[in-house]
Amino acid sequence: MEIKKLLFVTRFEKLRFDALQSLMDLKKAALNHVVFLNVIERDKVAMRRGKGYEKSAEIRLREKANIRFIDWAETLFEQGMEVGVYIVVGSFAGQVIQAAEKESVDLIVLSPEKKGRLEQLYSGSDITEIVRRSATPVLVYKYLTQKGPIADNPFEKPLLATNWSNANRRAIDYLKSLKTVIRKVDVVHVASEKDLKETSAMGIQKTRKENRKKLETLCDDLEDSGITANPHVYIGDAVSEIDKAARECRSSMIIAGSPRKSRWADRWGVSIGKELAEQSIFPVLLIPPKEE
Repeated sequence: MEIKKLLFVTRFEKLRFDALQSLMDLKKAALNHVVFLNVIERDKVAMRRGKGYEKSAEIRLREKANIRFIDWAETLFEQGMEVGVYIVVGSFAGQVIQAAEKESVDLIVLSPEKKGRLEQLYSGSDITEIVRRSATPVLVYKYLTQKGPIADNPFEKPLLATNWSNANRRAIDYLKSLKTVIRKVDVVHVASEKDLKETSAMGIQKTRKENRKKLETLCDDLEDSGITANPHVYIGDAVSEIDKAARECRSSMIIAGSPRKSRWADRWGVSIGKELAEQSIFPVLLIPPKEE
């Protein structure tokens, strides 16, 4: 699965043009088309102004976004890229999904959300909704830290978190299509303490060796595709251990499968991909399973 067309969803505050430029190494892996999307959310415009929704406010926001996109598009044209632009009014998740389907993009790039716990409890997560409803991989791009950009090229040294699911199999296929961009991948499986079959040291080592063997087989498969890969086994809470592994391996991003769930399970259940996207400092690429 190649990344030929990318949907770059920006509210401008966090994902600026320098963030997009850091993804241009994907041109080595077939990227030739970028579609810009800016969603004007009616309720947030009204809330910010402290009154009812005003058409004049929408027009101003449209023109401000249009000016930015024209400038960005000129630079991309000079780099030989095709460019598309959407400036739309509506719900964030719905408009992202609609644009992704209309343009048949291979990757959705967006920034992390700023929602309080109570707001997420009742309204849900836009990112979760997008991943749940879309068959397109989603990159939650945390580009800047207080010290500057996290990585010049987030795809250079990713960490693949695997739990042997269907979504992870698609993530492996996705990695293989990026072999011209990836320098090295660290493959991590986090075993839950509940998975330990015995309490003895021998039993724990048996669990580690079983998972290690499966990881080595997976790494051999990636090596055969031209990608250097190293296996790692961690034990504990999946989210914290994956984030720890990314720090220890000095990864440029985290890649994780994101199995589709019902709206109820997404909101009230535990989603490792969602928690990584919310809690980790690293960019997180969430890949849904193949459609049956």
